[in-house]
Amino acid sequence: MSINQELLGKGVKKLLLLILLLIVSPITLNIAFKALNKMEDSMLIAYGILALAIVLIISTLILAFKTFKTFLDALFNK
Repeated sequence: MSINQELLGKGVKKLLLLILLLIVSPITLNIAFKALNKMEDSMLIAYGILALAIVLIISTLILAFKTFKTFLDALFNK
């Protein structure tokens, strides 16, 4: 039983990006909700930040599934 080193390397790179997104996406969502509370006259910026946060969260979830699938493929030689 050998581990595919090429897939494992790709998995580690994806994991590093996933960790970055796991840190950045909740912070962006928090900033968006604070901007919604503070800005009454310029709501366009606040909604733009909120849309960015939602896109980041969705991409984080998708990348998480792809990362774990890559690790499983590397471990079980697929």
